[in-house]
Amino acid sequence: MKVGDNIMNNHLDSAEGPTISLAKAQKKTFAEKHALVNGALELVSANPVFPSREPRTKTLEDRQLYQKIGTNCTLAQATLGSFIHNVERIPGLGGTLVRAAGTFGQLVQKFENKRVCVVRLPSGRQYLLDLLCRATIGVVSNASHNTRKLTKAGQSRWLGKRPVVRGVAMNPIDHPHGGGEGRTKGGRPSVSPWGKPTKGARTACRNLRRKDLRYTSSLTKV
Repeated sequence: MKVGDNIMNNHLDSAEGPTISLAKAQKKTFAEKHALVNGALELVSANPVFPSREPRTKTLEDRQLYQKIGTNCTLAQATLGSFIHNVERIPGLGGTLVRAAGTFGQLVQKFENKRVCVVRLPSGRQYLLDLLCRATIGVVSNASHNTRKLTKAGQSRWLGKRPVVRGVAMNPIDHPHGGGEGRTKGGRPSVSPWGKPTKGARTACRNLRRKDLRYTSSLTKV
């Protein structure tokens, strides 16, 4: 969404956390399409090396716009200490952080001569991100989503959740824990139906973690 768009309808889906809104985009004029203001091109580009510096034509109205709820802007333009959500991890990748219902992150710190900033996630972890990453100002809607109680088993099926069967109750062909006389797992640690450890083993992809570390380390050297 952009400034000037109108909210036509709000819908709360039982399978989704936040509220889904139907927005009608505002029609752009010729001057807005070509960034013309009073017949001249508006100079709003920031310093490409240190984008945390203020743009040349940033006025009081622009600063108020970056504090308005629902505004999507870069972390360089966001005000320090503001609540944000739908945050990009890498510029241009799209929002991947802080997207659940009722969650929000906070822009904690900006550095003077570096192209990075610190964002505090809902878990309390502080993340080092590029200032060119985009985020949305405000808190995700439907904060009471996690307090909802399911009154019958059918509501879980509406949400797409299927029943969970224990591995020890299956046959050996269906699960590594299946079979045997009585309740036994066959003398092996708890594993998934495909034989991967399920208790205490690392499940995150280490290659993606290394890629993030390489990217953030290259930013700190700028």
